[in-house]
Amino acid sequence: MKVMGIQSVIRRKKKKYTNATPQQVAENLLNRKFHADAPNEKWLTDVTEFKYGNGKKAYLSAILDLHDKSIVAYVLGRSNNNPLVFQTLKRALQAAPGSSPMLHSDRGYQYTSLGFKKLLDDNNKIQSMSRVGRCIDNGPMESFWGTLKCEKYYLHMYHTFEELERDIEAYIHFYNNERLQAKLNGLSPMEFRTKAA
Repeated sequence: MKVMGIQSVIRRKKKKYTNATPQQVAENLLNRKFHADAPNEKWLTDVTEFKYGNGKKAYLSAILDLHDKSIVAYVLGRSNNNPLVFQTLKRALQAAPGSSPMLHSDRGYQYTSLGFKKLLDDNNKIQSMSRVGRCIDNGPMESFWGTLKCEKYYLHMYHTFEELERDIEAYIHFYNNERLQAKLNGLSPMEFRTKAA
C-alpha cells in the first residue's frame, strides 16, 4: 500500500493510554477565577508539544502570571519530563523572589509527582489543579499556547531544534514586551506590570 500510494479509508483506532495513578493531587483552588489583583498572585503552568525536522518533538513548559498575562519563566526541551517542569518552576522562583503565588496546573504526571509537591512546599507555594478532563480550568494558559502557535509556529517549517528555540525565545520576548492586549488597556504585559508596580 505504501509503495502504491494508497491508504485505507477506514479510520485507524486511536491508541489507548492507561491513566497512571497520581502520587498526589490538589484541589481546584483557582476555580476559574482568572483575575489577579497584583503580580505574582496567581500563576498558571502547562507543557505543550512542537514538531520539527523529520518527526522530532520539542516540549515547551511555561508559567503565566494571571495579573498581566506575562510569561514569568519557560524552558524548551527535547523531552516531556520532570526536569523540564522543575526547571521552569525554579526559573520562575528566581524571577520573583519572595513572592508566594498560587500555582495552577492540569493533572499531568509531572505536577502530581511528589517531587513537584516538595519543590512547592519547600518554597511555600500553594498548589491548585484542574479537574479531570476540564482543560478550560486552565483556559488562559491554553489560550497562550494557541496564540503562540498561530502567530509564530504555524507560519514556519522548522528543521532543527535550534531554529524552533530561536523563534520561541523571540516570540515570548515580543509577547511580553511588545504585543499589545485589549484586556490590558492596550498595553503589553510588561508595560501593564510596570504600571501596576
